[in-house]
Amino acid sequence: MRKPILNIVTLGCSKNKVDSEHLAALLNDTYKIVHDSDGKSDVVIINTCGFIGDAKEESIDTILEYAELRKANKIKKLYVMGCLSQRYKKELNAEIHEVDAFFGVEPVQHVAAEILKSDYHAEYCCERVLSTPSHYAYLKISEGCNRHCAFCAIPLIRGDHKSVPMENLIKEAENLTKKGVKELILIAQDLTYYGYDIDGKSHIVELVQKLTEIDGIEWIRLHYGYPLGFPVELLELMRDNPKICHYIDLPLQHVSTPILKAMRRGVDHEQTVEFVKKVRSYVPDIAFRSTFIVGFPGETEEQFEELLDFIKEMRFERAGVFAYSAEEGTPAYELDDDVPEDVKQARVSKFMDVQQDISLEINSKRLGRIEKVLIDRTEGGYYVGRTQYDSPEVDDEVLISMKDNKIEIGSFVNVKIVQADYFDCYGEIC
Repeated sequence: MRKPILNIVTLGCSKNKVDSEHLAALLNDTYKIVHDSDGKSDVVIINTCGFIGDAKEESIDTILEYAELRKANKIKKLYVMGCLSQRYKKELNAEIHEVDAFFGVEPVQHVAAEILKSDYHAEYCCERVLSTPSHYAYLKISEGCNRHCAFCAIPLIRGDHKSVPMENLIKEAENLTKKGVKELILIAQDLTYYGYDIDGKSHIVELVQKLTEIDGIEWIRLHYGYPLGFPVELLELMRDNPKICHYIDLPLQHVSTPILKAMRRGVDHEQTVEFVKKVRSYVPDIAFRSTFIVGFPGETEEQFEELLDFIKEMRFERAGVFAYSAEEGTPAYELDDDVPEDVKQARVSKFMDVQQDISLEINSKRLGRIEKVLIDRTEGGYYVGRTQYDSPEVDDEVLISMKDNKIEIGSFVNVKIVQADYFDCYGEIC
């Protein structure tokens, strides 16, 4: 008997991706699972994002697209879950009647139990059906956030910080290695807060150390930290343990002291500069990825220029920028959103022009260097891979001609960089 096809469509961040993969594992015995498929399916689950305006718009458009298919009986069931439906479940339920059920951000085992009409109540799910290539996976170590930055709706949606028990994370990581995973990408709203809710102390260093001891894991990558209270011991471990990528993704958001204060970031200009310098003093070759917000209420042209000067001075290897989006329920929503949208977008463009030049300069210095590359896929006549300095989907890639080369996807190869572009490099097998 043919299993019905379940298509899980995941929008937003990699934390959502992990939730979808856990849910897929719970439903795997009943359905044939596909992720983000364009093909025919019997059931669709949309895991939505509700973080900022653009993400909410994408989620709504996706729901409406599949609602039309449900209305035309081209799919049998349609479910919606995640951040958007957590925030706007009542409104969505009233407006979009084709959806069979709306879920929020409750544990995925509760969602699975409702869909299967069963009494499944497992305490924790350490299994996943991966949506990524089999050689890398995200590991979500906590849920929610205690920081309460003025612009951020995550605490409203996901609640306070809650660490996943360490023994569960170790078991999950061991299960992932059995599927062929070689690279673990640790994610959380704030990695360095891991453990505080358990005994009032950070246990991120202990967790990372234990993960490095798992056979099969070759790279561990750290995503989403916070400058305030960042443990020096984690930088020392990164410097000394070859399994930990010399890479960090840590959103700084701004550098102007008045804007940082209005954002409720807990740091000022001087502390932000000193933090970046401290990170680089411990791990000189680190790829520091950060993201910033422009057009926050009250941001003057001078404060924006202060941010640009900071970017030019710090020369981040990877950097992104968002135009401020007023999110209801956040403290910043009560402020006068006084920077016009066209000014916000102009600042975004100017920021990225500066960062593009920095990126080209940094990549040009890689010419002639031999780097270890993990091959992710093939595309347009090239093998496409990444170094330890690059995270999937958001960072630079290394392209190697498929002509006269035969490389297994998911393998590590040594590559000589022979050509550099703004956001990619080209290499030859050594």
